[in-house]
Amino acid sequence: MKVFGKRDQAPQPPVEPAVYAEPAPAPPADPGPAAVQTNLRERVLKQIDPSVAASLSTEELQREIEELINEIANQDKLELSGREQARLAKELANDMTGYGPLQALLLDDDVSDIMVNSPTVVYVERSGKLERSGVRFRDNDHISTIAQKIAARIGRRIDESSPMLDARLPDGSRVNAIFPPLAVDSPCLSIRKFPKRRFDLASMVGNGTMTHGVARLLEVAACSRLNVLISGGTGSGKTTLMNAMSRFISHKERLITIEDAAELQLQQPHVIRLETRPPSLEGSGQVTQRDLVRNALRMRPDRIIIGEVRGEEAFDMLQAMNTGHDGSISTIHANSARDALTRIENMLQMAHVNLPLRAIRSQIVSALDLIVQIQRMRDGVRRLVQITEICALEDDVITTNDIVQFEFKQEDTDGRIIGAYAAPHPFPSFLNRLAYFGLDRVWTEATREV
Repeated sequence: MKVFGKRDQAPQPPVEPAVYAEPAPAPPADPGPAAVQTNLRERVLKQIDPSVAASLSTEELQREIEELINEIANQDKLELSGREQARLAKELANDMTGYGPLQALLLDDDVSDIMVNSPTVVYVERSGKLERSGVRFRDNDHISTIAQKIAARIGRRIDESSPMLDARLPDGSRVNAIFPPLAVDSPCLSIRKFPKRRFDLASMVGNGTMTHGVARLLEVAACSRLNVLISGGTGSGKTTLMNAMSRFISHKERLITIEDAAELQLQQPHVIRLETRPPSLEGSGQVTQRDLVRNALRMRPDRIIIGEVRGEEAFDMLQAMNTGHDGSISTIHANSARDALTRIENMLQMAHVNLPLRAIRSQIVSALDLIVQIQRMRDGVRRLVQITEICALEDDVITTNDIVQFEFKQEDTDGRIIGAYAAPHPFPSFLNRLAYFGLDRVWTEATREV
């Protein structure tokens, strides 16, 4: 061992020895409020019996959790106000029995759409307009947990190996979820809420979607078994309009509905609801809309109602319309009646690549009677803007007539759009069918009222 002693050297003036001491250990950092609540949340969850929690209502579970939080906070002398304890108890109760931070939005009747972009970015639609919500998730895992709970309740799954989900909530609200790696930054949720108030054509007249005369035209179309395609953009109100028109279908008819996620609200007593099924993890077991349309034809339907036509099932839908299943209704994503026809053509080509274009267009003209265009306009109001008749095939071109057309005039001081309907072609080519049902005069009178 090396020993350092005093060296032989000239005496030096005394110097204060430098003392180098190890720095004293810093006191443990005071955990922030977020860390305290995270730790408290974990401790509470460990002490909850899931079987007992499942037997309680959300309100009862929230009271029990709040008592437990208060007990732990007093025991550990945690600085949590009564309001913070109540908020944490509500979050935990909603996570266990509901849909976490989304629960309050799902119970809010003014919210029609919920869009979760990330844990801290959640948008909602109120009165036709988007606004940012104050709702927050803890992290990406919290969003994932809620999405997986939704999937599990209808026997489906969503994770990295199966990162997309179309589902519905028990009240019928439609849910779409997409996970990483497809969603780059965070799991995303989009929820189209199921309206508690069931809209009919009268209520749609009341909120400015259409006039009384236009509503009567749609009523006649449903009663006289016309084949109707409802066209519009995302969130324009296509399904709501389909539900409203379906109220005029006779209760004596057998109806079969086909959807990706069942959300139609038909009031008739004789309704069979069919829903598609995605493939399993092994890639087997998928049931498409086309499969269901083909099967529905063997079930003796009077009408087939397809929630949304988006692919090869368009061919089978038109075949059904052409083989005695009049009065069918479906929806399609398109910006105008002419765009809707183009989309149908493309879908038919997907189903039968070698079918001549004239044959495709002939199928469309034979099957469809009306295209109803609905649009969410910039003032947030969803309006029916066009009713178009499919007339004939002339020189390989589908000819159409606009029976009703919404014409923009101006905006008022509140930014609300003011316009009026015109009826340029009030006498359709299917007037004989209307006469068969005794509704030709009603149609003519309605065109004068639009």
